[in-house]
Amino acid sequence: MVEARITVNGKTAPISPAAPHTTVLDFLRERGLTGTKEGCAEGECGACSVLVARPGVDKPTDWVAINACLVPVAALDGQEVVTSEGLATAGEPGTPPTLHPVQEEMAVRGGSQCGYCTPGFVCSMAAEYYRPGRCAHADPSDGTGSEHGPNGFDLHSLSGNLCRCTGYRPIRDAAFAVGTPTEDDPLAQRREQSPPAPVATEYARDDSAFLRPGTLAEALRLLRERPDAVVVAGSTDWGVEVNIRSRRARCVVAIDRLPELRELRVEPGSIEIGAALTLTEIERRLDGGVPLLAELFPQFASRLIRNSATLGGNLGTGSPIGDSPPVLLALEASVVLADADGERVVPLADYFTGYRRSVRRPGELIRAVRIPLPLSPVVAFHKIAKRRFDDISSVAVAFALDIEDGIVRKARIGLGGVAATPIRALAAEAALEGKPWVTETAEAAAQVLRAQGTPMSDHRASADYRAAMLGQSLLKLYAQTTEAVSS
Repeated sequence: MVEARITVNGKTAPISPAAPHTTVLDFLRERGLTGTKEGCAEGECGACSVLVARPGVDKPTDWVAINACLVPVAALDGQEVVTSEGLATAGEPGTPPTLHPVQEEMAVRGGSQCGYCTPGFVCSMAAEYYRPGRCAHADPSDGTGSEHGPNGFDLHSLSGNLCRCTGYRPIRDAAFAVGTPTEDDPLAQRREQSPPAPVATEYARDDSAFLRPGTLAEALRLLRERPDAVVVAGSTDWGVEVNIRSRRARCVVAIDRLPELRELRVEPGSIEIGAALTLTEIERRLDGGVPLLAELFPQFASRLIRNSATLGGNLGTGSPIGDSPPVLLALEASVVLADADGERVVPLADYFTGYRRSVRRPGELIRAVRIPLPLSPVVAFHKIAKRRFDDISSVAVAFALDIEDGIVRKARIGLGGVAATPIRALAAEAALEGKPWVTETAEAAAQVLRAQGTPMSDHRASADYRAAMLGQSLLKLYAQTTEAVSS
């Protein structure tokens, strides 16, 4: 068995003797790289962010920022990591290192106050600094009041980094001031080479193991042999269970790098999205080709989470408040389920059977999500939450409508947060179809939509509020689309 190893800031070290559940964060801090901090331990503050080398969309390699507090270090066997300490360039013996341009701008513009969160901000900013094509989309304005700066810097890249010192304006100023990487920048040059290939991993300590099969067939065979195994992709859900609830697994099986689960195919009648592609990868590969997904992505958690989270994982958890199921329901998506005996296709509307339960059998994996074509032209995703970004939905509503000659020919509405599972609003759909797209129709259907599901009251919202927001979301859609449809 090959020893599990990880490359950190250019130096390769064994993962041993870390336990299989040890996070990247704890692994780094135990080795003196204390710039990586723990703030929330559930992927919401970004103090722990680091860079990893991943397959690129426009270049062979992208530097991607992830939450080190969520990912088991064994999941990065054979991979490259750069921490905030590794961004600076070493000087001559006896001289201090040269700050990275992102670090320099943060320093001169007062972007650091107490400093606890600063290394995490720096790593997230560095990922955006190296994003291919950033300056090609530069905003010609001065960036004031905008989420894109004159240098093309997208502030959404920092949506998962929370500063409790409220020092956001100087951080934004630093982000909007960074230039472009120079030709001799080693991390920029690294993008031109392929990232480390995924390696099959068998890392065991005491009575637990972290396993990464090399192929889908191996993964399915392993799951048949180990029905107790916990399957992980980006670990954005399982990592929280490990950190906050101290859950441990005898066997964890990682499927995030399986090539069979990382394909994206556009065919005449459908779009098939591999279950292990991250949301960021899907967003950049589709490039707006599925408008409803394009509306979802910026509202799904934060960039740090989207850099690890997958559609397969979001559906696999079966959460009634996941943001992707309402959108996929409105798109009439199906899931492709695979086990050692073969595959089957299940409409997502038939997939969920109860709270965090589904038709997926022991030993089955979600291989892909399949979206039928053509797409409905009138779409919207409304997420009601306490914060604009990086928050959990109180209610999520997705619409996909076909409107021809002023008549609603087809309506699909997906709901989250109003029942034990994500659901289709079938009664509201029926109240729209065949009716003219006019105020009276929208108001009548909104009344029907308010009664869909069985919303409950909790710390995020009351049942009455959730019901009211369902109706308001349809009225909002009508107000937003009437002018576009009539024109």
